[in-house]
Amino acid sequence: MEVWIALLIAIGCVLIILVVSNIFYYPVFKRIWDVVLSGLAIIVLLPILLLLTIVGAIAMRGDPFFVQKRPGQKRANGQERIIKLIKFRTMSNKKDKDGNFLPDAVRLNKYGKFLRSTSMDELPELFNILIGDMSIIGPRPQLVRDMVFMNEEQRHRHDVRPGLSGLAQVNGRNSISWEQKFKYDLVYIEKITLIKDVKIIIQTLLKVIKRENTIREGTVSDIDYGDWLLQEGKITKEEYEAKQKRAKEMLDE
Repeated sequence: MEVWIALLIAIGCVLIILVVSNIFYYPVFKRIWDVVLSGLAIIVLLPILLLLTIVGAIAMRGDPFFVQKRPGQKRANGQERIIKLIKFRTMSNKKDKDGNFLPDAVRLNKYGKFLRSTSMDELPELFNILIGDMSIIGPRPQLVRDMVFMNEEQRHRHDVRPGLSGLAQVNGRNSISWEQKFKYDLVYIEKITLIKDVKIIIQTLLKVIKRENTIREGTVSDIDYGDWLLQEGKITKEEYEAKQKRAKEMLDE
């Protein structure tokens, strides 16, 4: 009888914690969950992380990591903080005789394709989450050269920390248009709850298992937002060049 009472009390405590966490989830408990879950994931996946680091160094003939500047959460002044996102490298650094990178299709080897299809190239981002640059769930951090083409409303996606996965990723990822991606991002930030994040985590795991929507059909890598706008005739060549120049300046700052 005492065992059942203790079990009921334990269940009750867990339910209370979940209810309280959901009510005060953002911005209080979300960060706590991020630290706890990313820390546990790093510990559990450490053997895999070490193995992929070694295999990656061999397969890529050098640095197995890919570090790139991405827009993070906005600062108090309303400007995005630039973070350094870390992933496992999926493309080699092969160049032509003039020192220019070879096409993506050439640089993307079998190992890189495996990492992308399984989403294992994203695992190092757990460290970005642990140090506070990212969250487990949130709008995916796009490129700086994508951000400069976003309008004011779209850039509200940067009001929160970018995520390892997000609402757009479980609703098509790279198989949907940029405008649809941003729409999902804005819907997500309207109200962030524990229940919503747990649901997205479960959906993400199912997507990873099924290896769905890793790249847009007919492409090796997803097309940049500015390139898409130019391709669709939504901006002029002059506007495109000016925005690209601004992106370069931001990366050099």
